Amino acid sequence: MKKVFTTILTCLFTNLLLAQNLQSPEEKLGYALGDKFTFHHQVVDYFKYLSENSDQMILLKYGETYEGRPLYYAVISSEENMQKLEEIKASNISQTGLNGALRAGNEKAIVWLSYNIHGNEASSTEAAMKTAYELLSGGMDGQEWLENTVVIMDPCVNPDGRDRYANFYRRYGAKEFNPNLEAVEHDEPWPGGRPNHYLFDLNRDWAWQTQIESKARMKVYHEWMPHIHVDFHEQSINSPYYFAPAAEPLHEVITDWQKDFQIQIGQNHAKYFDKNNWLYFTRERFDLFYPSYGDTYPTFNGAIGMTYEQAGNGRAGLGALTNLGDTLTLKERLEHHFTTGMSTIEIASKNAVKLNTEFRKYFSQNVNNPTDQFKSYIIKWDENKKYDISALLAFLEDQKIEVQQIGKQQKLSGYSYFKRKESNFSSDKNDLVISAYQPKSTLIQALFDPKPKYSDSLTYDITAWAIPYAYGLETYGLKNKVNGTSLEDINFEESLTSNSTYAYAVRWNSFNSAKFLAEALRQGIKIRIAYKNLKFDNQLFNKGSLIITQTNNDQVKDLNLALSQLSNQFDVQIFPITSGFADQIYDIGSSEIQYLKAPKIAVLMDDGVSSLAYGEIWHFFEQSLDYPITSLRLNNLNRINISDYDQLIMPSGSYSELTEEGKTKLLDFAKSGGKLIVMGSAISKFADLENGQLKAKKADKGDESLAVYENAERKRLSSSIFGAIYDVELDTSHPLAFGLGNQYFSLKTSGSAYEYLPNGWNVGVIKSDNDHIAGFAGYKAKKQQQNSMVFGVESFGRGELVYLQDDPLFRAFWHQGKMLFSNAVFMVGSD
Repeated sequence: MKKVFTTILTCLFTNLLLAQNLQSPEEKLGYALGDKFTFHHQVVDYFKYLSENSDQMILLKYGETYEGRPLYYAVISSEENMQKLEEIKASNISQTGLNGALRAGNEKAIVWLSYNIHGNEASSTEAAMKTAYELLSGGMDGQEWLENTVVIMDPCVNPDGRDRYANFYRRYGAKEFNPNLEAVEHDEPWPGGRPNHYLFDLNRDWAWQTQIESKARMKVYHEWMPHIHVDFHEQSINSPYYFAPAAEPLHEVITDWQKDFQIQIGQNHAKYFDKNNWLYFTRERFDLFYPSYGDTYPTFNGAIGMTYEQAGNGRAGLGALTNLGDTLTLKERLEHHFTTGMSTIEIASKNAVKLNTEFRKYFSQNVNNPTDQFKSYIIKWDENKKYDISALLAFLEDQKIEVQQIGKQQKLSGYSYFKRKESNFSSDKNDLVISAYQPKSTLIQALFDPKPKYSDSLTYDITAWAIPYAYGLETYGLKNKVNGTSLEDINFEESLTSNSTYAYAVRWNSFNSAKFLAEALRQGIKIRIAYKNLKFDNQLFNKGSLIITQTNNDQVKDLNLALSQLSNQFDVQIFPITSGFADQIYDIGSSEIQYLKAPKIAVLMDDGVSSLAYGEIWHFFEQSLDYPITSLRLNNLNRINISDYDQLIMPSGSYSELTEEGKTKLLDFAKSGGKLIVMGSAISKFADLENGQLKAKKADKGDESLAVYENAERKRLSSSIFGAIYDVELDTSHPLAFGLGNQYFSLKTSGSAYEYLPNGWNVGVIKSDNDHIAGFAGYKAKKQQQNSMVFGVESFGRGELVYLQDDPLFRAFWHQGKMLFSNAVFMVGSD
């Protein structure tokens, strides 16, 4: 008894020393947590302070945001564990087999806590500071838990969004917060603090890694491969607190262990929430299906991935009235997040051995006996698709997915993604093979799943995303293992350029061609577009090919050198043409080869425009294409001389701020020779106009007389589409479809549909129900899509209206769409 008492005194004394040596957030910041929204640099400074004054924490920089704010993560554990941190990390990775043979590792639990991925869900970063301090100063039983647990904390995943919100609130918040939701402090201006710099939702980007923050974070994530990952969020003010277990649908690759442990974690949280009489709910709303969330992506990588949702978000400010008449404060919100964070560490510590055992079992199953429906995936080699294959390989490398070449010709049988049935095929020695017998087997199954099975159609996001459709690459799923050989680099043929060349040709067959074109235009190189198939020097150049002539390019100091540099920069082959006289019509001087004037492009933004849709376009031009645009505020449209631009892009949105005068101005812009690219829901502003061509398809209401109140939400699903994939038939002769090949797979996120243009060009259409490939589409919505226009072009005066009903730039991961959008910008209307 004396020994036990002495031990207790020792622990208390140690904790007291720790607490005395470290300043709390309140002491360091000069105000109590919850009194203000802490700016990101202050958060960083506090975490730096903790790391500099504690032997139990290190702070590591892993990247920067687009706006230059640093990204850090902290590692916290016992002093003993910190001294052998690299050993613990390496030992844990050895359990996955990612760095060689799969081996047993240590028994330390690794918990990763991610805060504030949505910038205006700001309470969690405040909670992160308290959590770090309490762990280091001995709060609760933190010191005991750290003996067998390593805690990784990313205090702010989205600093740009957070500071956008914090600046707004500091600017408009009352001296004493006003809980009335009508007050200005509860009304963020467009675009709000939720997204990052390019207005992307970072919580939808875990798998795709299109954003700089995601790429940097996932590189570090793969160095650690935690056993538990928590993504802290906020939801509506009148919802209480959500934690695990998750709602249906759960993707079928999720293991029984992962499901069961979520229940254990939820029960541990409930213990604390019950004690404090805090409201909460579980198993509703937040599912584990879409693979690119902060809960699902870790889950498909062997972790227990979870979302925690606190009532609040950007409307809550420092305090907000709920519908019960209570005031929900920032202090309460951060306290709830602090509690679930500490509870997660506690349950991990108490189950460290089991977590490691199941973690090893997970990866052992993947490597030795994968449960995938397909044991091998064959991606067909296509010379015209080698640039897309190269892009896919880069994506798979980021995922740590192993790829081989099949190495020989052989007859095989498997599920054809393009034909959507079992088919016989012959392999080419250059075909790629992805084996399911590897550490990332589960992730492969999730990403390549041609038709994900969902137990409940009430899902939180898109329901189809298969990589072969996103990249437009012919793929087969085989039920047997196929061995391959080491992957060789894709060889891009060297360009043959010469100062004596009459002209040069570049095939329009990949997004690399579009990047080449954009940079050539920026450099002042004059380019022509082929609107007919050409043949020179026994080489065929399909429609859309780029022709660069020596004549008219005298302003370029050394055209041959400039083109050679562009060829190397973009891995694009340039073909020399020795004479303007073609093997068959058409010659270089033909009117079917038209000069492309470098377009001056404007994009509408601000209130009434979807911030996500605008962000995709902004990111595309600046980060993918590297071509200049001008962003215009919609509410300034009537004061802007839009005739200064050649084309104007309308992202999806409600356009509630678009007046009739503004709409007339846009149509006059097209009549006068401008090109108007209209996307998504923006198209509705030009539908059903008097004497107009574009007609929205009317929904079949069906029998509404026996509607059941309880089923109201599910009844609405009948007219909805949640990220379903459709096989869209293209008119490949039209410039909007140049370079896309015979099949285009479109990700449809809306049930809206439009009739065929009677006098325009229906470039992409859905003809039948059979064109629906995967993903949820309600029966009424599916019927609506039949015989509908997806992509169309309408001549309007001297200009064009280009309609893109489906978003080809969706979240920047739908690779096929980049080419289609490039056609809309550069090819349409240039002839």
